Amino acid sequence: MKKLLAIGSVLALGLGVAACNKSPAEEAADTQADAVEASGAAAADQLNSAADATEDQASSQADAIRDQADSAADATDTTSTTTTTSSTAQ
Repeated sequence: MKKLLAIGSVLALGLGVAACNKSPAEEAADTQADAVEASGAAAADQLNSAADATEDQASSQADAIRDQADSAADATDTTSTTTTTSSTAQ
């Protein structure tokens, strides 16, 4: 276990030192990769926001349709009750 820990430490130290000695081309590539990643993240955020807005709009429309259907059903129930009550009263 101690040997494995020592080897892991040496590898981590070696990778840390290797990362410090980047050529200008590697630095430029890293900078470009970071910019592409940031652009992708921004686009994903924008798409998520648009999807949330669309979902909210669809939910609002569905609620409005349900409300209309409930109102129509209530009106039908009231009309049926009134008709039935007037028919039995005669």
